[in-house]
Amino acid sequence: MTTIISLTILGILVLFLGIMKKQSWLLPLILMGLVVSMVLTVSDWNLFRTYAHAMIIVDNTSVAFSTVLIFSAFLIFSLAGHYYRGVQRPLDDIYGVMIFALTGAVMMTSYGNLIMLFLGIETLSIALYVLAGSHKEAITSNEATLKYFLLGSFLSGFLLFGIALIYGSSGSFDLQKIGEYVASYSGNYPPMFLAGLFLLIIGLSFKIAIAPFHFWAPDVYEGTPTLLTAFMATVVKTASIVAMFRFFSLTFHGIHGVWENTIWIMAVITMLLGNLTGVYQPNLKRMLAYSSISHSGYMMLAVVAFSPMSANALLLYALSYSVATVLAFGILILIREAHGNDYFNSLNGLAKSNPLEAFCLTVAMLSLAGIPPLAGFTAKYYLFTTAIEQGFIWLVLAAVAGSAISIAYYFKPIMAMYLKQSNGVKLTVETSYKVHLMFMALMVILIGLMPFLVIGLL
Repeated sequence: MTTIISLTILGILVLFLGIMKKQSWLLPLILMGLVVSMVLTVSDWNLFRTYAHAMIIVDNTSVAFSTVLIFSAFLIFSLAGHYYRGVQRPLDDIYGVMIFALTGAVMMTSYGNLIMLFLGIETLSIALYVLAGSHKEAITSNEATLKYFLLGSFLSGFLLFGIALIYGSSGSFDLQKIGEYVASYSGNYPPMFLAGLFLLIIGLSFKIAIAPFHFWAPDVYEGTPTLLTAFMATVVKTASIVAMFRFFSLTFHGIHGVWENTIWIMAVITMLLGNLTGVYQPNLKRMLAYSSISHSGYMMLAVVAFSPMSANALLLYALSYSVATVLAFGILILIREAHGNDYFNSLNGLAKSNPLEAFCLTVAMLSLAGIPPLAGFTAKYYLFTTAIEQGFIWLVLAAVAGSAISIAYYFKPIMAMYLKQSNGVKLTVETSYKVHLMFMALMVILIGLMPFLVIGLL
């Protein structure tokens, strides 16, 4: 609860500084405020608390994932100074809306009531509709926000209708009472409850970009400003997958039923479709969009394969994926600034002109591909092992096949940087930005070598 309050206050302070015309104070205040919020979040470790009649539950799971969300936002805001350095308009509105979106994301990891889940999703979604169209001069940004708003509003209706049907069946919005209702049946659930559950899965799947509800992601990611795309691909995705994981772990308590088949089929389609389509993408940003879709499928394994290790495996995967993805978008920002586009030929010979930046992008690509000993490999290992222990060998085989396919497009930028002739363009990067990139690259390496720092926390 203190996390939600601190982030809300931070967002209000950012808007207040905008009114006071203190633009130079914004980023220092935000970065300091995010650090304070992380400290307040971690201070709730091992202190199980409920607020507002258990509408918000603060346990180790919510603390751990909220910390990942805030840390991811911290990394993204650290890139903002470089990304917006040439922008003359005030940025307090964009920064403030990003903070409020983060607040909604934290609500989605801490809810104990379906009403709080819906409030968290809408807080996040409304902020994202604004952020997607924040570059008003660009037609692609306007297109992105329109597509996201129309589809998001439509799918929110599915989610709300599903919540209503679940309430009509179980008589409660509270996850604990819904869990008691589920336990009272031997698997033969009423049709109204199954319909509500199916609609709830559809609504959450849209936010996570799970097939067949992924079609909005590539166009919206491509049209949204790059820094905000990084926010959508990490913070939004992590919050949504944790929200789904929290619902099934608290209400079904490991009971597998009709919903299991629905989720594993969607997970397999997402992994294979995301990776196969990613092979044919012409540029880095659109490729990262399909990469994000495929990783949604991998993280769904934790939802299907309930075990004591599921939460730990998902935590490690979310952290590894978020850091590597923000690192990749950090290099993407530089490429688009220098070339005006992000086609793979813009990366030609980057290893000769900018070896540090080429190394950082290589680390990000190899980690996302799951190459040892980087964080992505370790996270996939624990996630796949958890699924195998629960008997989902066929699902892991599909995930391994998807990972093998992904190598075809994750190695495209690496080959362009190291094997192609340089195009003669050298990226101009300030020292502070390089330090930030190196910090993320080293973090990806260290997480892969020392996963015990994360595994076992939950």
